[in-house]
Amino acid sequence: MRFEDLDTRLRQYETANDFCVPAANYIVVRLDGRGFTRLTKDIWQFEAPFDVRFRDLMVETTNHLLQCGFNIVYGYTQSDEISLLFHYKEESFNRKERKILSILASEASAKFSVMHGQIATFDARVCILPNVQLVDDYFRWRQEDAHRNALNAHCYWMLRKSGHAAGEATEKVKGLNRQEKHDLLFSQQINFNELPTWQKRGTGVYWKEIEKSGLNPKSGEITQTTRRQLVADFDLPLNEFYSEFIRQNFF
Repeated sequence: MRFEDLDTRLRQYETANDFCVPAANYIVVRLDGRGFTRLTKDIWQFEAPFDVRFRDLMVETTNHLLQCGFNIVYGYTQSDEISLLFHYKEESFNRKERKILSILASEASAKFSVMHGQIATFDARVCILPNVQLVDDYFRWRQEDAHRNALNAHCYWMLRKSGHAAGEATEKVKGLNRQEKHDLLFSQQINFNELPTWQKRGTGVYWKEIEKSGLNPKSGEITQTTRRQLVADFDLPLNEFYSEFIRQNFF
């Protein structure tokens, strides 16, 4: 059988379930590290509950994803996850879901692994959001998740480092409300509100216009130029101020 005939007959099976995100919808992709809960503590032995080295690996991976060929306007990372907001009019690969997810998961896995020196993999899922309010709600949701995770993690690891077994620490934290968790930490001279902002709210990565000074070699005069570059924001605002930040900068 000729190649052309085989190609025509078999390609339909490869593309039969292709889905393209409809226009007039926002695309958000969330990536999660596969098995990172075990890897970060048991294998890679990062400091618990938070380690700046791991944070920086995730931030640099997010930075890379904003430059890997898609028009992505905002990246947000907390814990072992990354959320990416695509430009409203992004049309790469005709917005084909399988292409978007496979490329981003591959790029994240490759970048993190090369930087870390050990194999790491990410999975990816797409959120199709029909309006700005839902995009706002999505990022507010992930930031609230970061806050809850940080509070629980600090309580859990404070108990572990005080001699409690893993199961005992888990059960003790599970039975506490938010204020009781704050009080538990404060009893050990840990003020949760004074911990680094990035631990409680995550980190944003986005493009920003930066003014730079230069020297005109011909005239010898100092000149001002504006360049677009990625910045990592470790001090994101909270609640409605975070909503305002997202709406003003990415729509």
